[in-house]
Amino acid sequence: MRYTLRDPKALKWVMEHPGRGTPYSTRTLAEEVGLTHHSLIGHLLNGVRKDCDMETAHRIAEAVGVAVLVLFAPPASPDQNGSSTNSKTPT
Repeated sequence: MRYTLRDPKALKWVMEHPGRGTPYSTRTLAEEVGLTHHSLIGHLLNGVRKDCDMETAHRIAEAVGVAVLVLFAPPASPDQNGSSTNSKTPT
Protein backbone atom coordinates (compact mmCIF):
# COMPACT_ATOMS: atom_id res chain seq x y z
CA MET A 1 0.00 0.00 0.00
CA ARG A 2 1.39 3.40 -1.02
CA TYR A 3 0.92 6.56 1.03
CA THR A 4 1.04 9.91 -0.78
CA LEU A 5 2.96 12.81 0.71
CA ARG A 6 0.49 15.65 1.23
CA ASP A 7 2.99 18.52 0.93
CA PRO A 8 6.79 18.45 0.55
CA LYS A 9 6.98 21.81 2.35
CA ALA A 10 5.23 20.32 5.38
CA LEU A 11 7.75 17.47 5.49
CA LYS A 12 10.61 19.95 5.25
CA TRP A 13 9.13 22.05 8.06
CA VAL A 14 8.68 19.14 10.46
CA MET A 15 12.19 17.94 9.66
CA GLU A 16 13.47 21.36 10.73
CA HIS A 17 11.08 21.54 13.73
CA PRO A 18 10.55 17.94 14.90
CA GLY A 19 8.18 17.23 17.75
CA ARG A 20 11.07 15.80 19.70
CA GLY A 21 14.82 16.01 19.40
CA THR A 22 17.21 17.65 17.00
CA PRO A 23 16.27 18.84 13.49
CA TYR A 24 16.83 16.32 10.71
CA SER A 25 18.76 16.60 7.48
CA THR A 26 17.83 14.38 4.55
CA ARG A 27 20.57 11.96 5.53
CA THR A 28 19.85 11.88 9.26
CA LEU A 29 16.13 11.30 8.72
CA ALA A 30 16.84 8.49 6.28
CA GLU A 31 19.17 6.92 8.83
CA GLU A 32 16.61 7.32 11.63
CA VAL A 33 13.87 5.55 9.66
CA GLY A 34 16.17 2.74 8.57
CA LEU A 35 16.59 3.54 4.89
CA THR A 36 19.80 2.34 3.27
CA HIS A 37 20.11 5.55 1.27
CA HIS A 38 18.83 9.09 1.69
CA SER A 39 17.52 9.44 -1.87
CA LEU A 40 13.88 8.61 -1.00
CA ILE A 41 13.73 11.47 1.51
CA GLY A 42 15.36 13.82 -0.99
CA HIS A 43 12.96 12.76 -3.73
CA LEU A 44 9.95 13.31 -1.48
CA LEU A 45 11.23 16.78 -0.57
CA ASN A 46 11.85 17.88 -4.16
CA GLY A 47 8.73 16.29 -5.67
CA VAL A 48 10.46 13.62 -7.75
CA ARG A 49 8.58 11.05 -5.65
CA LYS A 50 5.12 11.67 -4.32
CA ASP A 51 4.61 8.46 -2.36
CA CYS A 52 6.24 5.72 -0.33
CA ASP A 53 5.17 2.46 1.22
CA MET A 54 2.97 2.51 4.29
CA GLU A 55 5.66 1.33 6.71
CA THR A 56 8.13 4.02 5.61
CA ALA A 57 5.44 6.71 5.88
CA HIS A 58 4.72 5.65 9.45
CA ARG A 59 8.42 5.56 10.37
CA ILE A 60 8.99 9.05 8.90
CA ALA A 61 6.03 10.49 10.81
CA GLU A 62 7.11 8.82 14.04
CA ALA A 63 10.68 10.10 13.68
CA VAL A 64 9.58 13.73 13.28
CA GLY A 65 6.92 13.42 15.98
CA VAL A 66 3.68 13.90 14.08
CA ALA A 67 0.72 11.67 13.22
CA VAL A 68 1.14 9.92 9.89
CA LEU A 69 -1.99 11.59 8.49
CA VAL A 70 -0.42 15.02 9.01
CA LEU A 71 2.15 14.21 6.33
CA PHE A 72 0.72 11.36 4.28
CA ALA A 73 -2.60 10.34 2.77
CA PRO A 74 -3.44 6.65 2.48
CA PRO A 75 -5.02 5.43 -0.75
CA ALA A 76 -8.63 6.50 -1.18
CA SER A 77 -9.70 2.95 -1.99
CA PRO A 78 -8.18 -0.51 -1.81
CA ASP A 79 -7.94 -0.56 -5.62
CA GLN A 80 -5.27 2.17 -5.45
CA ASN A 81 -2.84 0.22 -3.29
CA GLY A 82 -1.12 -1.52 -6.17
CA SER A 83 -2.34 -5.02 -5.41
CA SER A 84 -4.96 -6.86 -7.32
CA THR A 85 -7.48 -9.04 -5.60
CA ASN A 86 -9.92 -11.29 -7.27
CA SER A 87 -12.90 -11.44 -4.99
CA LYS A 88 -15.83 -13.29 -6.46
CA THR A 89 -19.13 -13.74 -4.75
CA PRO A 90 -20.26 -17.35 -4.54
CA THR A 91 -23.02 -18.33 -6.90
